[in-house]
Amino acid sequence: MPSGQRAQWKGFLKFGEVSCGVALYTAASTSDRITFNTINKATGNRVNRIFIDSETEDPVPKEAQTKGFEIENGQYIIIDPEEVSAAIPESNKTLEIEAFIPCSDVDDVYFDKPYYLTPDKMGGDAFAALRDAMEKSMVAAIARTVLFRRMRTVLIRPHGKGLIASTLNYDYEVRSSEKAFEEMPKLKIQGEMLDLAKHIISTKKGEFDPATFADRYEAALADLVKAKMEGKSLPKPKKVQVSKPNDLLAALRESAGMMKAAADKPKRTAANANTGAGRQRAARGAATKSAASKAAPQRKAS
Repeated sequence: MPSGQRAQWKGFLKFGEVSCGVALYTAASTSDRITFNTINKATGNRVNRIFIDSETEDPVPKEAQTKGFEIENGQYIIIDPEEVSAAIPESNKTLEIEAFIPCSDVDDVYFDKPYYLTPDKMGGDAFAALRDAMEKSMVAAIARTVLFRRMRTVLIRPHGKGLIASTLNYDYEVRSSEKAFEEMPKLKIQGEMLDLAKHIISTKKGEFDPATFADRYEAALADLVKAKMEGKSLPKPKKVQVSKPNDLLAALRESAGMMKAAADKPKRTAANANTGAGRQRAARGAATKSAASKAAPQRKAS
């Protein structure tokens, strides 16, 4: 069980006639982001949300609210919350694996939310057998169960010491890529233009390292909050430098030349580079934590 985390779901993972107890834990969270309340400028007080009738404009208390499905413009079928609850499939608390598929078979556009899947104390052997067999076979598992009051399809993959379960979007939820790209002209890039683009790509190759990705928006918010708390002048936004070349080929030639010049410069040793990056990340983290901790009373969403 991850330290300090509460399981989002507990149940059983079943493959064939083998089953083991498992738990799902959130793998990605936005709870650490800086958020703001809505404030009345005139009084400085927090603003409360009030639901009003769209026709009479009278406030509607919570006990007088219900659900409705619009069948025509302004006409609704009333559906009580009890009827909604009755329509939700009952959960058998079992993630039953229906098939094993190649990991590459699922298009990333179907991925919804990731969860860490861990075994309970009594199901470690069965869990580990499934994990290791999937890893050696290079397959993922498709399973279905009721999660968070909805029937969900889940893709399960080996991940470190455990498994990662990603809920999948249904086909009707994924918009057509053909419609998204239907107005794009059919262009075939060849010759020098293609060679220059390939050259730029070859000089910028790297590895995926999430630790190096800075949330610039969050850092800017932290700086803004810190400046306001200390009564300092607000940070000035940087001016955007508009690219001068209008010709694509000229821009590619200029970019390729800049990349070549950068590649020819002597590089810092890996140890120095990592140390510098580590210091920068530590400094940014300290500033963000400081501002976030001082602004804690204002971080809860309205």
